[in-house]
Amino acid sequence: MTLNFLAGATIVFDLDGTLIDTAPDLIGAANHVLAGLALPPRPAEALKPWISFGARRMIVEALAQSDADRSEAEVDHLLASFLTHYEGNIAQASRPFPNVIEEITDLTRAGARVAICTNKREALAVKLLDALDLSGLFTAIIGRDTLPVCKPDPGHLTGTIARAGGMIERAVMVGDSGVDIATARAAGVPVVGVTFGYSDAPISTLNPDVAIDTYAGLQGVLGGMLRSK
Repeated sequence: MTLNFLAGATIVFDLDGTLIDTAPDLIGAANHVLAGLALPPRPAEALKPWISFGARRMIVEALAQSDADRSEAEVDHLLASFLTHYEGNIAQASRPFPNVIEEITDLTRAGARVAICTNKREALAVKLLDALDLSGLFTAIIGRDTLPVCKPDPGHLTGTIARAGGMIERAVMVGDSGVDIATARAAGVPVVGVTFGYSDAPISTLNPDVAIDTYAGLQGVLGGMLRSK
């Protein structure tokens, strides 16, 4: 396949549920918090849809599902416990989704910039990628605390593109949730939705420009999107 259309493009990926299957370790951290309150663990499927909203929202939802709401100050304390546990177990079971590393390598070789725009804190995102020996693949890694705003604010995505040295007119977002799609739409950037992530609704119902079931077909999808720009 000729990949000349990728030269100068910027492909921005979400992290959790898009690049890496982080659910086992994130859910483990949430259930660690519940265990500290003598509450039973929540099943993975009950917590997965909240991963894209960040750790605090995961805790709030886990508590609500357990009929154990807490004050904001108490949630702050629980968040600190979550983050400590998660940081110490950040790559116990988290792994890249099939074919994604090969695709990113091909994109880079073809002259594209590849970046991450995640609602995970930057230090945790970098630590995870370092643990999996993946950090060197990305031109920019932008977390929820890197910029003054985070997803779904469009400035999080446009700021990521700028940090990567790219142009909005030659960028595509890849994500797994309504948050990612809303961010891309607000920024005026086309978006690819992956069907295997953590969305609480089928990704096709959230109206991405294209939905993919596997990364094996990503280059062809990007070709259609970038050639039309």
